[in-house]
Amino acid sequence: MTESNENLGQLLGSTARAWRLALDRRLRPLGLSRARWLVLLHLANAKQPLTQKDLAARLEVEGPTVVGLLDRMEADGWVSRRPSNQDRRSKRVALTPKAQDVIRPIRATAAGLRGELFEGLTDAELETCAKVLGHIKKAAERAD
Repeated sequence: MTESNENLGQLLGSTARAWRLALDRRLRPLGLSRARWLVLLHLANAKQPLTQKDLAARLEVEGPTVVGLLDRMEADGWVSRRPSNQDRRSKRVALTPKAQDVIRPIRATAAGLRGELFEGLTDAELETCAKVLGHIKKAAERAD
């Protein structure tokens, strides 16, 4: 195994972190931390309101962590929670109009940053990168 192969995991992690930090800096003027914009985007991308449990799974955090975050976001007017029709113990989370108004600027900011980060790369290079990363992700999910 070459040195570049051995450092690939570290490079993947540090690249993802640098990308998130750059987006965090750009979204800060909207009053959004990473935790908040991730919640908003997951809810915006869902076909229907998510339960708190489903949202926690998508965010890869524990239930109590997402409950505390949602408590603060609900108090600030970003989300609303309602009992699920299927299970009254479960709560569904939905975006408020305030949150819906900020989704477009979040997506535009993310797209602008993505354009800057991908500058100088060809479509073929990006497709190859996505294919390789997808392969590594699937292999890691199968690994014991």
